[in-house]
Amino acid sequence: MMMLPQAGRFLLAGSLAALLNWLVRFPLSWIMPFAAAVAVANVIGMAFGFVTYRFFVFPDSNRQLTHQLRSFIVVNLLSMIVVVLVSVLFAGYILPLIGWLWQTEAMSHAIAIAAGAVSNYFGHRQFSFAKH
Repeated sequence: MMMLPQAGRFLLAGSLAALLNWLVRFPLSWIMPFAAAVAVANVIGMAFGFVTYRFFVFPDSNRQLTHQLRSFIVVNLLSMIVVVLVSVLFAGYILPLIGWLWQTEAMSHAIAIAAGAVSNYFGHRQFSFAKH
């Protein structure tokens, strides 16, 4: 994995974190409302993402662990707001409006995860794991 360029490693690690985020939302939706399930799934994906980003994507960061973690949480909380809002907007309004009625919550959550991916890369590169 370390032979890949940084953006490739980020894409791979982020895809795994996004997949975990997306998959755990299904059982969470059995016990809580959709928006809450999306938020909790995001936190689970975030925990996995921190470990993989720290060790495989940005291993040469010389920032202290506490600073990395603080910045990582801030970047991801901003992303989580986007993911929850986009998920709810697509599931409740946009997809039904265009006639998409099959797996609206799953599709909405996937769209929302993709919407947050690009900003996460730049946020983590510039803040969470930046070289100082």
